[in-house]
Amino acid sequence: MKTQIVIFCLLLAFLFGSSAFAYCNIADLGVLSGSYSSAYAINANGQVVGYASTTNNYYEHAFLYSESKMTDLGTLGGTHSYGYAINGNGQVVGYAYTTSNTDTHAFLYSGSTMTDLGTLGGRTSFARGINSSGQVVGDSRIKGDSYFHAFLYNGSTMTDLGTLGSGWCSRANAINDNGQVAGWSYTNLTNYEHAFLYSGSIMKNLGTLGGTCSRAFGINASGQVVGWAYTTDNLGHAFLYDGSTMIDLGTLGGFYSCGLGINTSGQVVGESYYTYGVDSHAFLYSNSRMIDLNSFIDPTLGWTLKSATGINDNGQIVGYGYHNGELRAFLLTIPEPATLSLVALGLLALRKK
Repeated sequence: MKTQIVIFCLLLAFLFGSSAFAYCNIADLGVLSGSYSSAYAINANGQVVGYASTTNNYYEHAFLYSESKMTDLGTLGGTHSYGYAINGNGQVVGYAYTTSNTDTHAFLYSGSTMTDLGTLGGRTSFARGINSSGQVVGDSRIKGDSYFHAFLYNGSTMTDLGTLGSGWCSRANAINDNGQVAGWSYTNLTNYEHAFLYSGSIMKNLGTLGGTCSRAFGINASGQVVGWAYTTDNLGHAFLYDGSTMIDLGTLGGFYSCGLGINTSGQVVGESYYTYGVDSHAFLYSNSRMIDLNSFIDPTLGWTLKSATGINDNGQIVGYGYHNGELRAFLLTIPEPATLSLVALGLLALRKK
């Protein structure tokens, strides 16, 4: 039935114009006590995490959005906190200022309690990913605070994952349920970093798209990795690493794009520019096409979606954009992959009209 509805709407769009197109549902997730918010991850249950401003926009606090309610997760005693990932059990990770308000520590929020995960010996740490087993990844300053290294936190121990080659810094951004970690590391003492996949205690260099640098930001259950990499002319393009090959996903027309999230179907979300350095838009990459997510929403609603940061297997996408001039976290629901290609073709046809 859903496929028939989509096809019918597309036929109407071809015949009568874009006003007949059935737009997707989008929700403004609101704010805490301030005026702006940004979302960074969503789990299979539709729970969303990110951060939002508090009273008078003085501070920013991590939030958990669940059952149409945004909950302030608090801090580790300081003024700010930021939520970056959530697992299926509703456990949230991110980082928060401690009582000193100069140091930030990685945190795990579980059962209404925010736990300080400590550091690798330095003053600061940042948690950026969590899997269903509660394993946490991120990065931390090491002793002396000269460098930061990717870490894996498992139970009560924070383990240094090291770097690629003789690199001096590394960062872990995501982990799947198999314990595979995606991130990036400098490869030597120069300023060139490469995306990595950490699996079975081995940190694998994923290379680039022909240029000098790359970074990985997301991973799915199959070990597919997304991020950005420099091409031969050193333009940053979103990539999908499928286990053996780094695939260039292209852009929306400009010089830069970045993959930030991926689901088990291999659908990728992120951000891309239309022109050189101006006006980033949120995108969905599916069925070998990069689509501007703004094409899926009614333009009269006042939204401009700037970045898509996470996607689950139900076709729910989160990120941030401007809603009637205010920076807001959004939740967008798209069609299932079987019908999405039809929608994309319809949108392309409408643009040509």
